[in-house]
Amino acid sequence: MNTNLWISKNKISLLILFLVFSLNTLGQTKYEERVDKYKSRWENLIPTHQKIQYAGGMGLFSLGVGWDYGKNNQWETDAFLGFLPRYNTKRGKVTFTLKQNFIPWKKRINHRISLEPLTTGMYVNTIFDNKFWMSNPDKYPNNYYTFSTKMRFWIFVGQRITFHFPEEKLRRMKEVTFFYELSSCDLYIVNAVGNSSLKPTDYLKLSFGLKFQIF
Repeated sequence: MNTNLWISKNKISLLILFLVFSLNTLGQTKYEERVDKYKSRWENLIPTHQKIQYAGGMGLFSLGVGWDYGKNNQWETDAFLGFLPRYNTKRGKVTFTLKQNFIPWKKRINHRISLEPLTTGMYVNTIFDNKFWMSNPDKYPNNYYTFSTKMRFWIFVGQRITFHFPEEKLRRMKEVTFFYELSSCDLYIVNAVGNSSLKPTDYLKLSFGLKFQIF
């Protein structure tokens, strides 16, 4: 057998093996990239924090989860379920709130404490009860009520103080934040503009809360 022919055949075989290996490797890489993208999309849905809030037009107490994102995590989106005791009604009620927060800047006091001098945002909430409605029931004339009794739109401003846990002591959470907010809703604002006899306590609501940062 011709030596040169044998060498050429071996070169071709090696080239084919190399191409097959390269194609297989390339396929695995693309597959792994797709899997990583798929996982990352679902991982983005994992809440980064939990909150508990007292008052604020969301119920007596509200429990929620949320997500931090944006540059320096200056944006937050929260979803709350709240409980409103029965008071003078026959039964208590459950509320749902979707809330958007904006934190323009943070000031680090030391390695354990930081301040957020200004927080602001808006939220919309609804109440689960068939006695509340989105539009006028048939028993009322058109435009008898200009506002829905089932849904309220709120704006707020507030401040926060955060306590950071040392890395060696991290257990269930990364940090805890205490916050307070002053808020008002669409109905309160319209009433305040049209009625000078109302006091700030009639259209402003004060609320308090805790944020537990998981990661």
